[in-house]
Amino acid sequence: MCGIVGFTGRENKGLLNTMANSIVHRGPDDDGYYSDGQVNLGMRRLSIVDIEFGKQPLCNEDSSVWVICNGEIYNHRGLRKELEKQGHRFKSNHCDTEVIPHLYEEYGQGWPAHVNGMFGVALWDKNEKKLFLYRDRIGKKPLYYSVKRGQIVFASEIKAILKHPDISSELDYKSLYHYFGLKNVSAPTTAFGDIKQLMPGHFLVWQDRKIDEHSYWHVNFGDTL
Repeated sequence: MCGIVGFTGRENKGLLNTMANSIVHRGPDDDGYYSDGQVNLGMRRLSIVDIEFGKQPLCNEDSSVWVICNGEIYNHRGLRKELEKQGHRFKSNHCDTEVIPHLYEEYGQGWPAHVNGMFGVALWDKNEKKLFLYRDRIGKKPLYYSVKRGQIVFASEIKAILKHPDISSELDYKSLYHYFGLKNVSAPTTAFGDIKQLMPGHFLVWQDRKIDEHSYWHVNFGDTL
């Protein structure tokens, strides 16, 4: 288990560190940060795959695509071999997360179609000035976000988002009613009015202070045993 945090807008290393430290229990082994004045990415890591060289955030060859990931890409070894044949070069020995920026280079925003895994991912395309948030097909890994004044704040846990000064802790009483009636708060809502869950099998794109959400996977009920 790891944890990711981030927000768009001007660099604020103190805030980024505070958000990440609020979920240190998700990743007690390591941390990592990236800021460029447009986006801020933070990571708390539980080091399992490629302990020495798998430090996040990770990027492609020219540092134009940056990624942080909570989760695991199960088929990363096969993907790495295919990508290397296509000319991609890796910095780590066998880090599963590092295949993601190269998959994005090769296949664009539809890269999850090639992946078998569970994940909450933030991907920053520096050249296109696009931030992507991805959640795995069935929502095994959590990913929350909030949009305020055209900027987006996101994290693996709500408590990290609430560390951001622009995000209100005002409750969503309709969602709380569902919790007490159904014992859960279903995506995309949460118990907080300002904060949403990214739907399983969906990705979100932030660009030019606007967001669009898309589905990349649907259950196929046509297959029979």
